[in-house]
Amino acid sequence: MKALTWHGKGDIRCESVPDPKIEDGRDAIIKVTACAICGSDLHLMGGFVPTMESGDVLGHECMGEVVEVGRENSKLKVGDRIVVPFTICCGECRQCKWGNWSLCERSNRNGKLQAEQFGYPGAGLFGYSHVTGGYAGGQAEYIRVPYADVTHLKVPESLTDEQVLFLSDIFPTAWMAAENCEIKPGDTIAVWGCGPVGQLAIRSCFLLGAKRVIAIDTVPERLALAREAGAETIDYAEGKVQETIIELTKGLGPDAVIEAVGMESHGADTMAQSLTSNIMSHTISMERPFALNQAILACRPGGIVSVPGVYVSFSPVAMGAFMNKALTMKTGQTHMLRYMEPLLRRIEKGEIDPSFVITHRATSLEDGPDLYSTFRDKKDGCVKVVMRPHG
Repeated sequence: MKALTWHGKGDIRCESVPDPKIEDGRDAIIKVTACAICGSDLHLMGGFVPTMESGDVLGHECMGEVVEVGRENSKLKVGDRIVVPFTICCGECRQCKWGNWSLCERSNRNGKLQAEQFGYPGAGLFGYSHVTGGYAGGQAEYIRVPYADVTHLKVPESLTDEQVLFLSDIFPTAWMAAENCEIKPGDTIAVWGCGPVGQLAIRSCFLLGAKRVIAIDTVPERLALAREAGAETIDYAEGKVQETIIELTKGLGPDAVIEAVGMESHGADTMAQSLTSNIMSHTISMERPFALNQAILACRPGGIVSVPGVYVSFSPVAMGAFMNKALTMKTGQTHMLRYMEPLLRRIEKGEIDPSFVITHRATSLEDGPDLYSTFRDKKDGCVKVVMRPHG
């Protein structure tokens, strides 16, 4: 089959790889009808995530049709149409029973390797390095889904692939980020990053009752999309993010902030740039948490910092501002199965159609490597890429 594979920093290829096979009775094989490139895939492309190996199949946002089912899997049958969450969940360990699906204690088959980095393992992830299990991803014609009797969401034929595809990651991720802000009527929320997660986070904040959302980015098309949702926008390239937030909130600051950028952020705001650069001058880090430190600086005292942005190693964080302002941070990989079905119902009711973020479409995986570059470089107004492996 054809798949997008990783061969080193900046080297993404479309090539033939072996077809997936049933390896366990709870498995299922899915014919991928739609898949997407996620912002966190760019961290892989940039070489920021350790334990990637040449030839690894990429992708963790996908959906499709069940074409084969393991003999112990009674929840799925051939022909079922499902969305595959990016986290792999056994459904039986204590974390799964607690509803902490992204912390599944069994699904990461390289859990000992991850524990060396984080103290304990988390759930296995599709297409995201060997430290998270080394599972082949969904930017492919077919994918094997382990624990498929739990790791799926059946979707109705009445909705298109594009309407439900983002239930695989970015819509639940954005919703959890907004929910973590503990929004109350009248609250003001600031969102760093107007990529796909940021765009959906803006809309999630409004759906959860926020009065105002302030969105920070520098890409014109993304800022325009944020304004369409009702957000007030700040171009961070103008270098006055903190001053502008103070002005917009009459000195009070946002009640909570969402950092939807992650480890590869860029800084232009003078105050936050100075703060981050000062910290980094005394540390060694591959990560650039300009947006995180800017968000910490901007959040009002006693507020919440919600972080859906991805980090994998050491980051120099402005702990002085964080501690002295009595802030609370809420973060983590998304507990997908907690949100997928409720958000599906919102889509069915017409409250939101996540497909609005799609700007680029492809009917062949052959276009994938070029689209990775387009997405990374924000060319041609690119916000989100969706591919159909079978045309």
